[in-house]
Amino acid sequence: MEQQAIRIENLRKTYAATGRQGPKEALKGVDLSIPAGSIFGLLGPNGAGKSTMINILAGLVRKTAGKVTIWGFDQDVNPRQSRAAIGVMPQELNMDPFFSPRAALEMQAGLYGVPARERWTDEILSLVGLTQQAEAYARNLSGGMKRRLLLAKALVHRPQILVLDEPTAGVDIELRSMLWANVRRLNEQGMTIILTTHYLEEAEEMCDEIAIIDRGEVIVRDTTPALLRRMDGKALIVEPEEPPPATISLPAGISMEARPDGTIAFLYRRSETSAGAVLDAIRAAGIQIRDVASEQPGLEEVFVALTSKS
Repeated sequence: MEQQAIRIENLRKTYAATGRQGPKEALKGVDLSIPAGSIFGLLGPNGAGKSTMINILAGLVRKTAGKVTIWGFDQDVNPRQSRAAIGVMPQELNMDPFFSPRAALEMQAGLYGVPARERWTDEILSLVGLTQQAEAYARNLSGGMKRRLLLAKALVHRPQILVLDEPTAGVDIELRSMLWANVRRLNEQGMTIILTTHYLEEAEEMCDEIAIIDRGEVIVRDTTPALLRRMDGKALIVEPEEPPPATISLPAGISMEARPDGTIAFLYRRSETSAGAVLDAIRAAGIQIRDVASEQPGLEEVFVALTSKS
């Protein structure tokens, strides 16, 4: 049986009423399991419940009901062991401005009870590219370097699970590439990665599996390729040998649109029409094909379709 890094059962969180607002149910009986060794995407619109779930996993928010098991440890029965198994890189830049990166990592390691002989501060600083800034004040670091420091702090106790909450929000291309290279390296070494991001192309490229949460409920969970296949629409992109005729008659279920680069997109639904039938219709219309490619919706289209339904 596949080992689960995290198992969530009937997880509920209701925030108490404040002012004129009544109680808010942030999580509504979530069931979710995350395989060990995977890169798992947790996606959803703002206010969907992602941050609440992450804060419960990190031990920062008390759940209202349900069961959370982290690396085999029941959060209620073994809270220290479950917290030690997980590291969280938060979205907010929260750090002491007068600590250097080295001092911040040493402090974080001490909070986790990591003995001095077992600390790997220099290795972490090298991993995230902060060796040269190791003794600088955190307040003098650039925004990108501060994000690197957040990642470093999440790694001090060698967690089996790493949660990245919007890790590339507002960072440049160089830092983004460095971050993903490090994430892949950590994952290859056996670390389970949980990623939340609004950059859906990142989730599409990085994640083995994805769960989409909306209004406190998991509305879908599947492998990334399977999620992409859920969208029925597809297109054949044709580069014609010469400009097509002014009027083209196509069978029902096939439409076309000219693109600025001179190609033509022939749109169809896979459940109703085969790619072969589309090619036959193109040839019957008198269009000579120089080149052809297939195009299907990306994760962004899947995300919008599923969350709008929910």
